[in-house]
Amino acid sequence: MRVYDISVGMTPEMPVWPGDPPVILERTAAIADGANANVSRLSCSVHTGTHVDAPLHFLEGERAVDALSLKVLIGRAYVVDLPEAKVLDAGTLEAAGIPPRTRRVLFKTRNSQNWARGERKFDEGFVGVDASGAQWLVRKGVQLVGVDYLSVAPYKQSRPTHEILLGAGVVVVEGLDLSKVSQGRYMLYCLPLRLEGSDGAPARAILVGV
Repeated sequence: MRVYDISVGMTPEMPVWPGDPPVILERTAAIADGANANVSRLSCSVHTGTHVDAPLHFLEGERAVDALSLKVLIGRAYVVDLPEAKVLDAGTLEAAGIPPRTRRVLFKTRNSQNWARGERKFDEGFVGVDASGAQWLVRKGVQLVGVDYLSVAPYKQSRPTHEILLGAGVVVVEGLDLSKVSQGRYMLYCLPLRLEGSDGAPARAILVGV
């Protein structure tokens, strides 16, 4: 059984969305200093690194992250490798050969190389799903969309794409590292922290070969 950890390691040096607080991970008690145990503190946006967006993120009054169905976050998924794509629009997705009745799709693009190289600077030119691509995914009955950078939508185009997907009940997983994963079918296990009433949550995501 081959298991792929497709989560991004959380460190203070990692890129975050412009305007979001940086990651703070610091030791607040240390055995070396005479404490009974090592204890650390974590501070970050809930949309840091690998994370799940809840409908509440862009739709006021909609479901929070703790209300998302685990049945959607766990199950068969298809990884699509699109190394030359500049934007994931309807035409690109139609030509991508995504198998019919795919319910969970993860997009591997040149974004994943940012994680592989350990890039610390935010990449404004990352590949994302535009409004036409989001509409295409909804028409095809996709229930979960995963992308390999910090937003499912291209930079400064957040609202149309998020509104379309989240409004249709599609679960959005962002910040995946798919650099070591080939195109094909897998079992996805993605578990966001159970942050009650939150618009999103960091998650640990893995793929298991099938």
